[in-house]
Amino acid sequence: MSNIVNDLVEGYIRNTLQDKSGLLRDLEVYAEENNVPIVHKEVSDLLKVLLKVQKPKRILEVGCAIGYSSILFASTLGEDVEIITVERNEKMIEKAKENIKLAGFEKNITILEGDAEELLNGVSGEFDMIFLDAAKGQYQLFYDMVIDKLKIDGLLISDNILYKGMVAHDDFVIRRKKTIVKRMRNYLDYICKCDYLDTSLIPIGDGVALSYKKEERGDINA
Repeated sequence: MSNIVNDLVEGYIRNTLQDKSGLLRDLEVYAEENNVPIVHKEVSDLLKVLLKVQKPKRILEVGCAIGYSSILFASTLGEDVEIITVERNEKMIEKAKENIKLAGFEKNITILEGDAEELLNGVSGEFDMIFLDAAKGQYQLFYDMVIDKLKIDGLLISDNILYKGMVAHDDFVIRRKKTIVKRMRNYLDYICKCDYLDTSLIPIGDGVALSYKKEERGDINA
């Protein structure tokens, strides 16, 4: 369990939500057995609802891992969606490709292989939704590289923003994580003060930030 919500509340939510089936359930089991970070169960259900409301046609994901989120996006939205996802870990890339093929979404999901900070500037076009789920200490860097690629009325989703509760209070901070926590706090302050975004911070899973882009980026509070 985490330091984000009461253990009983978190347990109740996870037990009440329906379990996934098929490949997505298999990937959840694999992730748990192999200590692979994927979105929490309650976050995946939140994402499904957001996808159905927003109906994005083009999604950019920073942090693919084994392909769980990309497959969740594609299975929710159908064959019309285009997803570009970035991953640098070779073992994760190999597993993600295998899973995407099994899911039948090879035409919908493209993996860019390498460091996000080297690849993101080269990604062309606009996106309806952007999902940040990579190195937690680099969110500000990634944000600055992708926010102008997000359409007006688009949605930026940042996962793990409370980082096991450490971002919320110093009592939870592990010494070796201080730099990551400081950077995440700065990132959250930044997106909450941007005049061109409306942002909500949600204490579920490991923490989720939802940012609605209402106008183009300007210089005020940016």
